[in-house]
Amino acid sequence: MPVVPHHRDLYTVEQVRVLDRRAIDDLGMTGFELMNRAATAAFAALCRHWPEARRMVVFCGPGNNGGDGYLLASLAHGAGMAVEVIELSDVSHGDAAHARDTWQRSMGITRHWQQDASLPLADVYVDALYGTGLNRAPEPSATGLIDRINASSVPVLALDVPSGLNADTGDCPGTAIRADMTVSFIAAKRGMYTGHAATIVGILQLDTLGLPDSLWRGMPADASLLEATYLPPRARDAHKGYCGHVLAIGGDYGTAGAIRLCGEATLRSGAGLVSIATRTENIFALNSARPELMAHGVHGPQELQWLLDRADVLAVGPGLGQGAWGHALWLTALDSGKPMVLDADGLNLLAREPQRFSVPVVLTPHPGEAARLLGKSIAQVQADRFASARALAHRYNAIVVLKGPGSLIAHPDGRLDVCIWGNPGMASGGMGDLLTGVITALLAQGCSAWDAACLGVGLHARAGDLAARRGERGLLASDLLEPLRMLGNGLEHD
Repeated sequence: MPVVPHHRDLYTVEQVRVLDRRAIDDLGMTGFELMNRAATAAFAALCRHWPEARRMVVFCGPGNNGGDGYLLASLAHGAGMAVEVIELSDVSHGDAAHARDTWQRSMGITRHWQQDASLPLADVYVDALYGTGLNRAPEPSATGLIDRINASSVPVLALDVPSGLNADTGDCPGTAIRADMTVSFIAAKRGMYTGHAATIVGILQLDTLGLPDSLWRGMPADASLLEATYLPPRARDAHKGYCGHVLAIGGDYGTAGAIRLCGEATLRSGAGLVSIATRTENIFALNSARPELMAHGVHGPQELQWLLDRADVLAVGPGLGQGAWGHALWLTALDSGKPMVLDADGLNLLAREPQRFSVPVVLTPHPGEAARLLGKSIAQVQADRFASARALAHRYNAIVVLKGPGSLIAHPDGRLDVCIWGNPGMASGGMGDLLTGVITALLAQGCSAWDAACLGVGLHARAGDLAARRGERGLLASDLLEPLRMLGNGLEHD
């Protein structure tokens, strides 16, 4: 597929409505012409992806998304395919009614959906039930149909957005179509790249429908997709002091593995020196497993201070605990004024004792930690991940990485990037400790907090994808260490 204009730009549903309106008002196009272009683009994508398809069923709702479906059905019927339309309602309005009339004139088969009916056999199902305007659970009649479609073994092409998915937030208030492919029109909707969307959209293609670049003029994107970027090659006279000294603080009783993973990821991501402040009982194991880590037993703030004085950047939280020991080290680290990454119990302690930061800080919460930091439920955080990430960045004056499928990186000034890499195999213990180490290493090497978070999230997720080539299930956090080293040096393949 050729790269389309604005391929990294993500927009809200309201912004896309404005772009639609501009195409009509400023470019002199009709809504029906846009609908025809969308149907043509979707039919072309269907033929490319399923070239052997000869039988098609199109499920149409009463709105404009249904109108796209009726016109696609007309195109397929005209191309000689066996096409059947199943509609939720025989009442449509405006351009959708015109599209339905076009289909009716083609003399194709149309059936009204009945809850007790069986679905016709087909090579491809086309979902044109709901468009981007749906921000609630589908109606009961549509819910039954969606469940039947999902239970079938027939591949599904969704038009613009899989029905039931909130294209603004990535949330699913009820049931939703699980598409094998989604063709999105005009502009990329931000909710298609995070949250529940990961299991729903399938292969996602954007078609701008041949609209001129002037349409987007003066319309700033709400968010952007991360790009695959790298640090520049090191200077030939570089030395370990040039590459930054990181102090990783954590590893309470029974959690030495967390601080070790963080430290190893920091080394593999290019930090020159990595010290570990941990329980004395962990020192032998850390020295034996990874002698490059300079592990120190620390009983309290006094023993931590000299390590803080030597460090450039801190990683605080992996295995830290929330007891007296962890809390004392956490307070001392925050009082140091050093740039840092806070994760795990570093975030849980912050939720108990909130503060706004005046030094570069990156927070890396998963949805549960984000909920505690915001005083909300996990469901409320996930219902609008964009708003949640931005609220965290504003509340704490920090760069925030809201982890999960389609991780979000938010800046206090409102900027937000979305990660398009990563896989379900990364849902295992230790992955967050690695991410903390990667971002901290990039801070130590001179990146701003924003750049370190964006680059670190991308490297971490892409390393996970490389490691998952041998299978997602059973993927270990330590499996990412070698791919991290490779990607950090700009090497794509093992």
